[in-house]
Amino acid sequence: MPPPSDIVKVAIEWPGANAQLMEIDQKKPLSSIIREVCDGWSLSGSEQFALRYADGPQLYITEQSRSEIKNGTILRLAISSARAARQLLDRIQSHGIDSRLEALKELAKLSADPTFATEFISMEGIGTLARLVESGTHFGEMLAFTLTAFLELMDHGIVSWDLISLSFIKQIAGYVNQPMVDVSILQRSLAILESMVLNSHSLYHRVAQEITVGQLIGHLQVSNQEIQTYAIALINALFLKAPEDRRQEMASTLAQKHLRSIILNHVIRGNRPIKAEMAHQLYVLQVLTFNLLEERMMTKMDPSDQAQRDIIFELRRIAFDGENDPSGTEKRKAMYTKDYKMLGFTNHVNPAMDFTQTPPGMLALDNMLYLAKLHQDTYIRIVLENSSREDKHECPFGRCAIELTRMLCEILQVGELPNEGCNDYHPMFFTHDRAWEEFFCVCIQLLNKTWKEMRATAEDFNKVMQVVREQITRTLAMKPSSLDQLKGKLRGLSYSEILRLRQSERMSQDDFQSPPIIELRERIQPEILELIKQQRLNRLCEGSCFRKLGNRRRQEKFWFCRLSLNHKVLHYGDLDESPQGEVPFELLTDKIPVSDIKSVVTGKDCPHMKEKSALKQNKEVLEQAFSILYDPDENLNFVAPNKYEYCIWTDGLCALLGREMGSDLTRSDLDTLISMEMKLRLLDLENITIPEAPPPVPKEPSTYNFTYNYG
Repeated sequence: MPPPSDIVKVAIEWPGANAQLMEIDQKKPLSSIIREVCDGWSLSGSEQFALRYADGPQLYITEQSRSEIKNGTILRLAISSARAARQLLDRIQSHGIDSRLEALKELAKLSADPTFATEFISMEGIGTLARLVESGTHFGEMLAFTLTAFLELMDHGIVSWDLISLSFIKQIAGYVNQPMVDVSILQRSLAILESMVLNSHSLYHRVAQEITVGQLIGHLQVSNQEIQTYAIALINALFLKAPEDRRQEMASTLAQKHLRSIILNHVIRGNRPIKAEMAHQLYVLQVLTFNLLEERMMTKMDPSDQAQRDIIFELRRIAFDGENDPSGTEKRKAMYTKDYKMLGFTNHVNPAMDFTQTPPGMLALDNMLYLAKLHQDTYIRIVLENSSREDKHECPFGRCAIELTRMLCEILQVGELPNEGCNDYHPMFFTHDRAWEEFFCVCIQLLNKTWKEMRATAEDFNKVMQVVREQITRTLAMKPSSLDQLKGKLRGLSYSEILRLRQSERMSQDDFQSPPIIELRERIQPEILELIKQQRLNRLCEGSCFRKLGNRRRQEKFWFCRLSLNHKVLHYGDLDESPQGEVPFELLTDKIPVSDIKSVVTGKDCPHMKEKSALKQNKEVLEQAFSILYDPDENLNFVAPNKYEYCIWTDGLCALLGREMGSDLTRSDLDTLISMEMKLRLLDLENITIPEAPPPVPKEPSTYNFTYNYG
């Protein structure tokens, strides 16, 4: 008979004594259990003791967290969190350097524990650490442990960052500004400054006064990618929190300091592979840079503004050499109307009206002017070769440029906040100071080329734009490393190639609809579903690494989860870093019996997605979140690293629980595998040699029902 669900069997350790094997009754008060443990070793004053996990982060166990204790867990009897906090606080204020160093080292470890942190903070511990930093008397390891403990304690959100003093900020900024400083101190100082900027509006201004962009850029020219990552993260934080009127100024400063080329040469093209957190920071910088275009994107053209109208006149002049304008007003007006029509504007009389819709607003006109001035030959060629055509196949440059700008803004999500956990940066955007404009110039040439390949007319405008969008998104997915590589890959994605790819991808959806084929599909489907199910379960047995999303992303924390080979237990546990391969079951200290799992929920139904946060929950994280709900009223929360892993895990868990697998990946795999199997079986049928039958005996006409057995 299995033990009651309220009983968990554990081992409890105490230094210098044999471990106690106990059955903990979860209905009993935790203080009573601790008293029993102390009695087992004849220890008095049980209120001065507590239980902690012996492995992993070694967190204190509280009444709120005790439900997480599993059968077979190893616990450790330790002094209570309040007593530990008091002892450490006294030791870090002692005069003995060795004692103080050991105390700070232990404090740096314990500060990640929310139970200990609450006690230590209640004793004014953060103020004590801040004063140690402000004194400027700590160096080396002692300072590094002090900063680590401070950052861990602040990360719990118990104390407001607004309480930090200016002298503390100046001291931390001083470590960042020093030309030679210990790597661990520099790393923690950058992380502290980033947290200040992100968590306090008032501290942003103070940090911005103390830290110069030039000093941060200097930290990008080192070989240590961790330091580079922290430096870019602080630049991003300053960029993100800067007032709108300061962002353009900051962008100009970064350009003058050659930030882009430094990142390209020292980070992207460096000798070390880009880690996930660095990729995320590059993506954030890319998004923030493109978001500088939002103001122009959302600015309508004022048809009465002469300066804005002059830009349109300039486009006409460059294309048609406006020096030979007729002298008469009416003749000039008629010529302008004709020229604006040849330029491809929708409103031939007043083309300024074409730029009154947002998006793309004035951004489209900016792009057109850049092309006309910086790539004049290309601009003139596109305009003239279309304006001279009389077969209704001319490509309207103005209309196409406006719609293309809108499309590029959508593809690159101009104006959207960065997504937490997204690493989708494009190296080519770091290869040119005017990457956005150059990207437009490449794409407008693609659009003109595709228009000719499709032999399109004005009625085909939307179809052409759909093809161009597909060409661009497919090419971006290949992550070209330069604009030249982008051009090469786009050349390979001609209209005929897009049609071929579409046809190839549609093959699985173009199954014949005859009754025998439908019958064959129905027979094959259960076999294929079982095959997919086994693949999903095998992937769960291999396991996956998940990242813990916290307030401070620089110090990444990971955890791993995998299914036991007999499909009866889910094993999981924390990791110090992202694993390079399979993680052994022995390292995964926590487990959930599959029989205890009640359901799997996704998206906004997940407990961790319902929790309120200071940061806006982005769509991508929401779409990749899922949770396992298990007895008794517990949950294990996931955020998949990508859409593929999300589908694998949600499908695998559904298969594990005997429920239908319903992800897009399963539907796609099912269609693909069924189509392949059908083609193989039909091919076998075509190769069967059917013996000649004797001549049929004439008989009365009748209706024959054929039954095909495809085996």
